[in-house]
Parts: sequence; structure tokens; C-alpha cells
Amino acid sequence: MSQNDIQIKSPDEVKSYPATMKVYTRTGDKGTSSLFTGERRDKNDAVFAALGTTDELSSMLGLAIAHLESTPASSLIPRLETIQCLLQDVGSNIATPIASKFQAKVKRTRFDAQSVHCTRLEEWIDEYAENLPVHRSFILPSGGLAASTIHVARTICRRAERELVLLLEDIDKETFMFVNRLSDFLFVAARWVAMQQGVTEKIYVHQAGRNTEFDK
Repeated sequence: MSQNDIQIKSPDEVKSYPATMKVYTRTGDKGTSSLFTGERRDKNDAVFAALGTTDELSSMLGLAIAHLESTPASSLIPRLETIQCLLQDVGSNIATPIASKFQAKVKRTRFDAQSVHCTRLEEWIDEYAENLPVHRSFILPSGGLAASTIHVARTICRRAERELVLLLEDIDKETFMFVNRLSDFLFVAARWVAMQQGVTEKIYVHQAGRNTEFDK
């Protein structure tokens, strides 16, 4: 792990943290929720849609990690955990509109001003893609349980991209760049996992040359 990688806390370290927050607050019972700036908006606001999708993406990556444990592709796990942490930072940036009068909070939640994380994703993409088999057809989401789970994460990431388009004036440009690059990384990562685990990917075959159960 490089010096730029995020250090994941161990369960013992987390247990040592004081429990200072209740899970429930009752403040959202009337259909609104609070941004990091304190501004309250309806829960169906574009900000909360994007936050919900990045949370869903992180959860799906957690499921992928569970499927990767004790497999030939388990070396991917630390990188997926790093991405989960970065998605928390993405969420903080989304929840803090850059035009807010609370500029101290805007500065605190600035995301990847030097594009380090985006560049690192590109390096990972190049690393994993180097030895992947070349297909001249569309690759169907497949490749085993772990790879398919990462493909699901990729589609969630694509949805996050679409939702962030509505917020481009409110978030750092590096936030959108990171999410955009992340979907590319997840596509390559899913293919790499399938290769490491020795599972053949399924490819698209046009209906004219396809023999399926419906043709029997």
C-alpha cells in the first residue's frame, strides 16, 4: 500500500471510539434533512438522491469485498476499501454546496484539489487492463459472483454520474471526474477478477446467431 492510500481502521480501533451519536434524531420525520452546512432540504432533493446513490455504491462494494475474501483476486480488497473511504469524502463534498456562505466548511470538504485520486484510478485501470483478454464483442455482466457484483457496482456508479450532472455547479469538478473514472475502473476490475478466478466472461451474440432456450 502506497503512502497515498487511506489507512483503514481495524475493528479494535473502531471499538475504542466513544459513542457520542444516537442512530436516530427524529429531525427528518417531516420529510426534510440537513446538509453539512445546516441548510435543510426536502429528502427528495437532488443532493440527497446523489448521496443515496453513492451510499448504495459503497454498500455494493462492501458486498463485492465479501465475495472476494479468500479468493485469487483478494488483492483487490484494499483498493475497494480505499474507494469506499473516498466515496465518504465525495458525499461530504456533495453535501456542502460550494456557493455556501459557510466557506470554512466548503474548504474542509474540498475534494481532491490536485486530482491525485483520479490519477491513481487511471493508474489502476492501466495496471489491471494490461493483460486482460481482448474482446471484439460487448461483454455481458458476468464472470462469477464477485465480478458480477462489481458490475452491479459499476451500474450504480453510472447512475451516480447522471445524478451529479444536476449538481455540477455545486460540487468540485474533481468530484465528478472521480466518479466518472471510477465507473471505468470498476468495469476493468470486474474483468480482472473474472480472469484471476478463472471464470469465462459471457459476450454479446446478435440474435441472428444466438441459440437459446427460446429457440428450442
